[in-house]
Amino acid sequence: MATKQILSPLPGTFYRHPAPDKPAYKEVGDSVAPGDVVGLVEVMKTFYEVKAEGSGRIGKFHVENEAAIQAGDPIADLES
Repeated sequence: MATKQILSPLPGTFYRHPAPDKPAYKEVGDSVAPGDVVGLVEVMKTFYEVKAEGSGRIGKFHVENEAAIQAGDPIADLES
């Protein structure tokens, strides 16, 4: 089984949910297709979608919800 990582495109704060009262975009074990949103990165009150570039399943998240993240940091493992 091959594993790729979904990386943060920007530095900022990572969010797994579209809003505090909404479910996470993806959970460990969920299927992912190219273009699926797996989270958001907030930079100066602007939110950027983090999208999967390939298909597979989420193996694990490397970042907790609302954690600071740097550009290029791994967000999640994508197992195919």
